[in-house]
Amino acid sequence: MRYKITSVLLLIILSFEAYSQEKVTLSGIVTMKSNTETIIGASIFIPGAKASSVTNAYGFYSITLPKGEYTIIVSCIGFETIEEHISLTANIRKNFSLAEKSKTLDEVVVKSSSSGNNIRKPEMSVNKLSIATIKKMPAVMGEVDVLKAILQLPGVSTAQEGATGFNVRGGSVDGNLVLLDEAVVYNTSHLFGFLSVFNADVIKDLKLYKGGIPANFGGRTSAVLDIYQKEGNNEEYHLSGGIGVVSSRLLAEGPIVKEKSSFVVAGRASYAHLFLKLADKPNSISFYDLNAKLNFKLNDNNRLFLSGYFGKDNMDFSNFFSNDYGNSFLNLRWNHIFSDKFFSNASVIYSKYDYGLKIKYVGIDWASDIRNYNFKYDFNHHLSDKLVLNYGINSIYYQFNPGSIKPLDATSPVNPDQIEKKYAWENALYLSAEQQLTDKISLTYGLRYSNFLRLGEQHVNNYANDQAVVFNPHMQIYEEGTPTGTTYYSKNQKIVDFGNLEPRLAVSFAINDNQSIKASYNRMSQYIHLISNTASVSPLDIWAPSDQFLKPEILDQVALGYFSNFRNGKYSLETEAFFKKIKNKADYIDGAELIARKAIEQVLLNGEGRAYGLEMMLKKNTGKLTGWLSYTLSKAEQRTPGRNAEEPGINNGKWYRANYDKTHNLSLTAAYQLTKKWSFGGMFTYQTGKAATYPIGKYQYQGITIANYGERNANSLPAYHHLDLSATYTPKPDSKKRWKGEWVFSIYNVYGRNNAAALMFEQNRETGLSEAKKISIFGIVPGVTYNFKF
Repeated sequence: MRYKITSVLLLIILSFEAYSQEKVTLSGIVTMKSNTETIIGASIFIPGAKASSVTNAYGFYSITLPKGEYTIIVSCIGFETIEEHISLTANIRKNFSLAEKSKTLDEVVVKSSSSGNNIRKPEMSVNKLSIATIKKMPAVMGEVDVLKAILQLPGVSTAQEGATGFNVRGGSVDGNLVLLDEAVVYNTSHLFGFLSVFNADVIKDLKLYKGGIPANFGGRTSAVLDIYQKEGNNEEYHLSGGIGVVSSRLLAEGPIVKEKSSFVVAGRASYAHLFLKLADKPNSISFYDLNAKLNFKLNDNNRLFLSGYFGKDNMDFSNFFSNDYGNSFLNLRWNHIFSDKFFSNASVIYSKYDYGLKIKYVGIDWASDIRNYNFKYDFNHHLSDKLVLNYGINSIYYQFNPGSIKPLDATSPVNPDQIEKKYAWENALYLSAEQQLTDKISLTYGLRYSNFLRLGEQHVNNYANDQAVVFNPHMQIYEEGTPTGTTYYSKNQKIVDFGNLEPRLAVSFAINDNQSIKASYNRMSQYIHLISNTASVSPLDIWAPSDQFLKPEILDQVALGYFSNFRNGKYSLETEAFFKKIKNKADYIDGAELIARKAIEQVLLNGEGRAYGLEMMLKKNTGKLTGWLSYTLSKAEQRTPGRNAEEPGINNGKWYRANYDKTHNLSLTAAYQLTKKWSFGGMFTYQTGKAATYPIGKYQYQGITIANYGERNANSLPAYHHLDLSATYTPKPDSKKRWKGEWVFSIYNVYGRNNAAALMFEQNRETGLSEAKKISIFGIVPGVTYNFKF
């Protein structure tokens, strides 16, 4: 009897305790009050429970708590904070709408891994920039630019003036996974890198991952730039845009069915080429792009999005060559909320990058492209207030067109030809977890498995000893191998396949509410490569898949950092040290020619790369004067040793500077709000000159003077630096009228620095002496733009 009574009492106590600890879930969507756009990265904080959540890329949040009375604080940079009392007795779906701040003088400039609650998050090597921040930076030709903004961050640089893309922590341009609404963008630049393909008017949010990359991203070895477009105002119609000296832009948005569906369409176009024609100039350069997005709210649990982009650049250089290239994509996306703790996103994406080149003096009309068909399904599962799972699948089918060749005109001696197209299929599945172990220690850990298959239909060359590049011991040079035959692979037949496990880990130790130490490790695999050789006589963009000769690159990266906020968040400091190593780094033999090459493997060898450095960023977050100072000290090298004892390898098998190595990278960015009508911005950039190979002598051969070059990349171009300034004038900042306008005045390269894009070595016809000539692209570039909203 005593045993039974004790058991009953124990059961009652356990039942009461279980009831008292019964938990419920608060979830929902956070949007902008003005236009119902979802907000990425909004913070939901519950002080009484010391619990918090951050909205995901689609504005969804979820927090699980014991039943009780709570105060909920919802905040985001650039928006008014909401504080609300909620009684949690059951699962609640609650949406929040945040109003944009009318007062911007105290707005935080950069939301990064060191601000606010993110001190405790195990997220590092990550920078987030709001569009409000970017629009306070100096405008180039009167137009703010996304890529110009991220180039001011530590660890990010450009190879040279006039170069497309960007380099992150000593990585190559093709090592960056650039996503716009989840679709891959293969070339990020307009006008030789002067502007980016991203129209700031239509961009909602962006995040740059330099390390500690989550398991849902893969396929590249350098960085991830994740950008989302606006969804469109579903309550009111609005127009906005700008009229500039060389280009203009226009955005329209509004409801299709009020509060149920919306659209946004934005376009840009340049017209400088028209002025050049009027001036009878032989050269011409222009671009245009178009962004569009449709948003349908089917019900509280389901939303559909259809987004797209199309852009094109055209360049014509006298009688030398003309060049055109462009990106396009279409993405159909479905958001579904299974429950208060379970969210999913499915996307079907088509993406294309095409590249054309006409070499007039040779008579070649050449075109290439890469297309992919992408399916991804991601899940976000909130198991508890301390454990969140993210998992999903990704499948991409590639079609590569290395080049189609045809004669430029009837007088051209070129015969039409089509280099065989290549096909590949990349698949991945991943699982990652965000876990808070204690009040001080948080973890993010996960695993990604990727698989890559090279598929027919294609003839594949066979070589003696499987060596497409052979070494000539008498000349001591590498030469193109001669195929011994070919093997034909029929459509979708497997040629070769690769599989890799990619572990990810990040940990954060919070010293206190304002200081933390973080560390991360990630492995990444890259299966497609940009074939580019700076020694080519013309710009060149060819993408190629990994195969039995061109191996997939494998990256291992570790990072350690210290993060601090001080003076009540007025200032913040980020410091990180990193080391990365890459296997199977593609390298070119000396004298490699890439244009119209059918067998790219005949000029490629596989080597290795490494990069290491220290990054620092000091920010002033509040007040009339805001901005940051960033500095990076780094080294990027690669090495291609001989395949056996008789071969010297590239550069005698020694480590040498990568093309994008920049020892010093300093950037100062500032924004000053003088009055409501006037604001100013400034950016100063200094970078060590990029690596270059200079001739060390010359010799005569059959009456021709030939330069004799030294070791690869043993020299440097002159240092790169320039200062950009802008001023914004808002005539009527307090006007209640719907029409609002502002004038933006800008000067790019204020003191007219002629930065070297390249050096050309030639013989002076008058003196007979050898000389070096610096090629510069941009001098002082003034600009003025009138921006408007309606």
